[in-house]
Amino acid sequence: MNGLKGIHHVTAITSSAEKNYAFFTNALGMRLVKKTVNQDDIQTYHLFFADDKGSAGTDMTFFDFPGISKGTHGTDEIAKTSFRVPSDAALDYWVQRFDRLNVKHTGIQALFGKKTLSFVDYDDQQYQLISDEHNEGVQSGTPWQKGPIPLDYAITGLGPIFVRVSDFDFFKQMMEELLLFKEIAKEGSLHLFEVGEGGNGAQVIVEHNVILPRAQQGYGTVHHAAFRVEDRSVLEEWIKRLDRYKFPNSGYVNRHFFESLYARVSPQILFEFATDGPGFMGDEPYETLGEKLSLPPFLEAKREYIESVVRPIDTVRSTKEFVKE
Repeated sequence: MNGLKGIHHVTAITSSAEKNYAFFTNALGMRLVKKTVNQDDIQTYHLFFADDKGSAGTDMTFFDFPGISKGTHGTDEIAKTSFRVPSDAALDYWVQRFDRLNVKHTGIQALFGKKTLSFVDYDDQQYQLISDEHNEGVQSGTPWQKGPIPLDYAITGLGPIFVRVSDFDFFKQMMEELLLFKEIAKEGSLHLFEVGEGGNGAQVIVEHNVILPRAQQGYGTVHHAAFRVEDRSVLEEWIKRLDRYKFPNSGYVNRHFFESLYARVSPQILFEFATDGPGFMGDEPYETLGEKLSLPPFLEAKREYIESVVRPIDTVRSTKEFVKE
């Protein structure tokens, strides 16, 4: 069995595609590598922020569903997304940056032997920066070369995702027996699982929590998290594996930028399995990646209609120069 390689992407829900673009571009210095629409709801933007090259394992993506209400955090949800930075010193830089930009944060803390910095955005979406200083395992990506963050401190990819669950025994069994993760550490109610080469890019932190009410999905919460598989043939292996375990799943889905499989663990926890390719470089040049509305071939015939129902967002950055500070 070809195992999972690590975290592929995390998709969350925002109250505003415009605020989301501004926060990730100007505050976090992540590169918008694709401006497209939700393929199942074409009036909804789908924005992809990643490393300089749009590498698998580096992208955080967002839907802005029209009229959706604010979500509430609780148990049985994908609760927080991590981003990797190169060093402990980078976290000191980010504390100063967040203070300057009035981004709410916790200050630097330690978790499973790594230094971390938790913060939230305008929607109370939960994030964490994690230092790669002592990390071994899955290689991270390349920071956005022309972004506003000094390259020694910039975000390079995704770190561990946090999942909060009420039924830990079931979740642990599913992670270990079905998904082939291993539990490698425990701190209080937090359990650290990893897969493949391990390290920050291939870990899930699971909190056992029976006190909080069940989370409600909406803006400010995560929609789903995806794990990396090598290619279509490995994806087919996972479809057969889920079927063999009688685990409900979507079967094969072609998302154009990658190929996918979805499996719902609970009403608020949706996992995706996604191939590393083809990636985001097929329909736009590197220099202007993410600046135009990109549509998969099967939606191209509807471009005029789609452009009439999604409001324009100016995402041109190739003509701008960011000061690294």
